[in-house]
Amino acid sequence: MRVLVTRPEPEASRTAESLAALGHAALLAPLFEAEPVAADLGGAYDAIAVTSARTPAMLPPGALAALAPLPAFAVGDRTAEALAAAGFRDIRSAAGDVAALAVLIAAAGLPAGARILHPGGEERAGDLAAALAPAGLSVVPATVYRMRAKATLPPAVGDALRSGSLAAALHYSPRAAGLFTTLCTAAGLAPEAGVLRHLCLSAAVAAALEPLRPSCVITAQRPREADLLAAL
Repeated sequence: MRVLVTRPEPEASRTAESLAALGHAALLAPLFEAEPVAADLGGAYDAIAVTSARTPAMLPPGALAALAPLPAFAVGDRTAEALAAAGFRDIRSAAGDVAALAVLIAAAGLPAGARILHPGGEERAGDLAAALAPAGLSVVPATVYRMRAKATLPPAVGDALRSGSLAAALHYSPRAAGLFTTLCTAAGLAPEAGVLRHLCLSAAVAAALEPLRPSCVITAQRPREADLLAAL
C-alpha cells in the first residue's frame, strides 16, 4: 500500500521507516517546514525543559554554551537524544507527555522559585507552566522556531492523486489535516483526495478533513502513531 505522509522532517522519515517495516511504501511530502525565530535566551536559569526533539537544533549557537551545563529535562527519549547531540550533558527523560515531564521536574529537587527555560515552537501541546506552578517553579517560555506552511500542494502529491497511486494518508494534527484539505481543494483535487483511506490521530484531526467529504476515515484508538499505523 502506498501511503501519504505529510508531517515535517525528521518525523516523516521515521514514519516512512515504520511503514516499510509493515510492508507499505511512503510518499513523503511535508506540508510544514521549521524555520528559526530570533529569541533572547539571556538570563539566569536553573534548568531547561524541552518538549520537542526539533528544539535543540533551533537554539541559537551563542546560547548553547550557557545552557548546555544546565540540567535538561526532556519530554521523551527522542528529545533526550536531540539534547545530547546539541551538547547537553545532564539529561533526564520523562519518557512520556507534558504531564509526565512536569512530574519529573517537580521531583528533581530544584530550589523553590527556580526558573526553568522552556524553548520550543509557536504551537505547543500542554501547559508546563501551569503544571509546575503548584511546585513553586517558574517556567519561562521562549519561541525559537515556527512551522511554516506550504503555500501550494507539493507536485508529487498532485501527481499521485491524479494517477490514483495513493491508497491512504496519515494525519497527525488538526492544523496539518486542515492545510491538506485547503491545498487539495485549491488544486481542484478534493474528489481525488476524498477517496483515500484517511487515518487520523484523533477525532479533532478527522473533523478537519470534513470539507473533502472523505469516504473512509479511521481514527486511532489512542493518540499514538503505533495505533495509527495499526489501523492500516
